Amino acid sequence: MDTGTHVVMGIAIGSMATIDPFVASSPETATAIMIGTIIGSQAPDTDTILKFRNNATYIRNHRGITHSIPAVCLWPLLIAPAIYLFIPQANFLYLWIWTFIAVILHVFVDIFNAYGTQALRPFTKRWVALGIINTFDPVIFGFHIAGLVLWGAGFHPGYTFLAIYGILIAYYVLRYRMQQKVLQQVREIIPSVKQTLISPTLYWNQWHLAITTKDNFYVARAVKYQIFIHDTFEKVPLPENAIIEAAKFDDNVSAFLSFSPVYRWEMEEYDDHYEVRFIDLRYRSKDYYPFVAIVQLDHDLNIISSYTGWIFSEEKLRTKLEIIPNID
Repeated sequence: MDTGTHVVMGIAIGSMATIDPFVASSPETATAIMIGTIIGSQAPDTDTILKFRNNATYIRNHRGITHSIPAVCLWPLLIAPAIYLFIPQANFLYLWIWTFIAVILHVFVDIFNAYGTQALRPFTKRWVALGIINTFDPVIFGFHIAGLVLWGAGFHPGYTFLAIYGILIAYYVLRYRMQQKVLQQVREIIPSVKQTLISPTLYWNQWHLAITTKDNFYVARAVKYQIFIHDTFEKVPLPENAIIEAAKFDDNVSAFLSFSPVYRWEMEEYDDHYEVRFIDLRYRSKDYYPFVAIVQLDHDLNIISSYTGWIFSEEKLRTKLEIIPNID
């Protein structure tokens, strides 16, 4: 989920702790728990700082080790003692338990996005991405804001958010059933489908679809359970040649390939270099596919320039590569 939603979720978890009479009767413990749940709800996303290093490192690691099983266990052990140093009157066990819950909830809700997490590490590095909830869901965020308003109006925060979370569980079930109905429609339209990667949007009844069959990739959109196919690409295996093998050694390309489950590729030869491009088919915006990896190599297969990330125009991409644009 987005940062704002994780923050309000942390507040909600801290508020629900006050249902416990012990927490309600101990201001120090309640304060420590609220701080712990807010920090705990953000802790797994500290890997966002990797973006300042470069996109390849960020793509390869974001929602990876920081969302893994060992990290989920470690975060509360780091956060709770740090808070306890400043609020020693708080009950440490309660502080640790509720911080742990906040961390678990963060990783759990991220699984429902299309981006997903490597939550099953160290057992597997496979990305777990259910594609049911958008990274920012206005319904989920709106219910949390409503809970804060009701709290400010005098309602008990713990019971208020407990009721809201009951509603949100039903909402997740509803979204799952909606997703399954869309996938069923895909199977009816394209019986030969082998895999469908589905991504929810900000709109209630709209979903992005990247569909794989034996011979083709289909990029489509579902609107009110009707499937509209935007693009069809022939499924061409990545060739085994020296140019592609050299391209794979590039950090940007290897990061892209480690993350993207469905992509097409292009290779061009120019007077003084080769260019290899990989295009993620899960993301489409105004007839453009913005998530790419591109590498340029000289004729001796030395890497000249490369880039991976989100680019919404060819001009911007050329700027990122920091070389003279190709001229046929």
